[in-house]
Amino acid sequence: MLLDTYTTFGCEDGKPTFQYSLLHGVKDGFLVNPCVVDARTEITTQLLSDEGYTVEITDDNGEETSTTFSQRDFEKKLFSENTNRIFCKTFLENAYRDPISGEIGKSIVFCVSQNHAAKITQILNEFADKMFPGKYQSDFAMQVTSWIPDAQQLTINFTNNRLGGKGNFHDLYRTSKTRVCVTVGMMTTGYDCPDILNVCLMRPIFSPTDFIQIKGRGTRKFNFANKEVLKDKGLIENIPAESLQKSRFKLFDFFANCEFFEEKFNYDEVLKLPPKGTSTEGGGGGGYVIDEYDSTRHDPLKTFTVNEVGVEGMKIDRMYFEKFEDKVKEDDKIKELVQQKNFDAIEQYIISQIFDKPEEYYNISKLRNAIKIDRRLSLREIIEKIFGFIPYFKSKDELLDEEFEKFDSRYLPPEEYFMFAMDYFKSYITDSEFREIIEKKKYALLNTNPNGDVFRKLPPELRFAIPEYIKDNVSLNKFVA
Repeated sequence: MLLDTYTTFGCEDGKPTFQYSLLHGVKDGFLVNPCVVDARTEITTQLLSDEGYTVEITDDNGEETSTTFSQRDFEKKLFSENTNRIFCKTFLENAYRDPISGEIGKSIVFCVSQNHAAKITQILNEFADKMFPGKYQSDFAMQVTSWIPDAQQLTINFTNNRLGGKGNFHDLYRTSKTRVCVTVGMMTTGYDCPDILNVCLMRPIFSPTDFIQIKGRGTRKFNFANKEVLKDKGLIENIPAESLQKSRFKLFDFFANCEFFEEKFNYDEVLKLPPKGTSTEGGGGGGYVIDEYDSTRHDPLKTFTVNEVGVEGMKIDRMYFEKFEDKVKEDDKIKELVQQKNFDAIEQYIISQIFDKPEEYYNISKLRNAIKIDRRLSLREIIEKIFGFIPYFKSKDELLDEEFEKFDSRYLPPEEYFMFAMDYFKSYITDSEFREIIEKKKYALLNTNPNGDVFRKLPPELRFAIPEYIKDNVSLNKFVA
């Protein structure tokens, strides 16, 4: 009754399909590539150059001197209000629009720091008020960083199309009123929001892992005419069907990150720790070093190019994680065990023969850190991914959705309780404090717990059924970060 895996995937010769990458996902029609917008101002063009951005200043002795900054210094030592404003203006004028409502498509903006995120949020809301008069009350863009109370819930609300409210343009079309989440690192990994149309990099990135994960926020496909968001088919009568299917997302790149990972990053370099007392920060030329410089210089766009990434993908899509994968999939013993589908033996072999050996020193902890997902990955999952038995590593939210769907199919909570049941289900799994309150029946503590409200809104039978189901059917370990 069960088909052999090799036959299913067209590998009758016993050589498996080793990985299911973004490239495979795009080719097979499950994921989408970006349309890269490379935009550089006069200042950022100089910051990105080998010479850097040099400013003339007067030192404490009244003498003229100069200081040079690089892209690493932006919003750390070098500040420019005009640069940030042109970033925001360029983004808003060129962002993909929602195909149904015409508003700015849902977007994530990545900034240098929390202070930078606060500035960008304010500028975006200022511009949005002029572009869409009367539509927003400083809630077009929202800062989502660790400074912000209940920031994690904001990311969930954005996914569920209720951040800032919903239906701002059409009451019968469900989409988040807030259009842009401005963050630093919170939404970098494991965040799943399929209807994201724009990802914006207002910061330089030097880690391949970070770049892959950030870019990945936009790769999911989405049907804007699905019944979960569209309550009136009349809204799409004059919209071409192909426009309702997400086939691209825009990746705004203000610091040449794509160029860096395509042309300059050394994927084979063995990184060494810098000598003690040295700085890894760029910039800082001349004999007089200043802590901060606030530029008031007018900073127009200098270059603006658009490039649609083809099915061949980016270099980083083709090369990253290859070293460990190559070592594993080229091992004859592992090949033999894969044919036998003996995953326990494969795990033991990797632990004893590949992990913690000189040169690479691979181990499960380093692999988890490299993959940068928001939950605990098992070695079994990593093996399954390498050999094509699973297409990709599912995020915590994806696994939570899957587990709740199983519960929903069995218990069918009434529609009026559905969202509360889902929030309660996920909170019980991921929030140990909330779980302990429920298990020990210390219900008075729910008054100070952020999840207490959903508990009170559920009928007694669901309050009891959800924890009992989870105890019997869900392994909590895989949801640990």
